[in-house]
Amino acid sequence: QVQLVESGGGLVQPGGSLRLSCAASGIIFSINTMGWYRQAPGKQRELVARITGSGSTNYDDSVAGRFTISRDNAKRTVDLQMNSLKPEDTAVYYCNLYPFGYADWGQGTQVTVSS
Repeated sequence: QVQLVESGGGLVQPGGSLRLSCAASGIIFSINTMGWYRQAPGKQRELVARITGSGSTNYDDSVAGRFTISRDNAKRTVDLQMNSLKPEDTAVYYCNLYPFGYADWGQGTQVTVSS
């Protein structure tokens, strides 16, 4: 059974930074591509960034240059460093496999960017 637990969200002012972390279990973590997704109020869930088991990354254009996804296969975690945050980044952030559909969504972690 796959378990995904997100943490690290909070309230931050525009231009600030947050680091999100996701702990995964129930999968062979090192060979799975992982992604960070987000869902803002009134919008569809979207993929923000993804990282392969070997460390190759891809980013949505809206966050490229500001966010960095990374993973620690020994700790079975995937992080999202979020810099230069904008109000439009406000959303609930989730981690999951990429593509999703193999595991249920976790609770996510709320990120609010507001002055």
